[in-house]
Amino acid sequence: MTTVARRWHLLTAVVAVAALLLQLVLVVQGGRVLDESSEPGLPVRLGRLVSYFTIQSNLLVAVAAATLARSPSYDGVWWRTVRLAGVVGIAVTGLVHFVLLRPLLDLTGWDWAADKLLHLVVPVLAVAGWAAFGPRPRVSGREVGRAIVWPLAWLAWTLAAGAVTGWYPYPFLDVDAEGWARVLAASGAVTVLFLALFAAAYRLDHRSPPAPASD
Repeated sequence: MTTVARRWHLLTAVVAVAALLLQLVLVVQGGRVLDESSEPGLPVRLGRLVSYFTIQSNLLVAVAAATLARSPSYDGVWWRTVRLAGVVGIAVTGLVHFVLLRPLLDLTGWDWAADKLLHLVVPVLAVAGWAAFGPRPRVSGREVGRAIVWPLAWLAWTLAAGAVTGWYPYPFLDVDAEGWARVLAASGAVTVLFLALFAAAYRLDHRSPPAPASD
């Protein structure tokens, strides 16, 4: 079982890194990034790239999966937080993209491929790998409390920066276009989704047998 877990985590890490690199290349070349109608300069494009929750969640998944590919039973105080934040964050990435963002996109070619890798393939690999191979037990109330700081801090920073620059990474957070009432409602709904998934992760981690099992 350890060998299978190692191979799954390696696959997840490779796909996540490939997706991130592909998106980086496309941004450098001036490829589309969600709803932008104009092409800002390269420094601005790169800054905006790393501002996307999608990119950050894929990065966390890549780091955790690469670590587990070397040691499927790896553990550490802060690593537990990174692993949990990555799994829950990438799950929210996939769900929010499918429900709110996918209908807004009309991508083709490599832009389409990067979009599918970042929002569909990596979330499926990461969540399935965590459910099947853990490692667990690794989730406690302390990990949940630490992990949720990241999405909340991201949201606060995104809204604050958007108020100054006028740019928001996702349409449902665009205060200028949607108004504060709708943005806060959408943010509240996504926050509830986060809390529900953290609770589900906690329950699954405690009710499932330890993993990975030895070969």
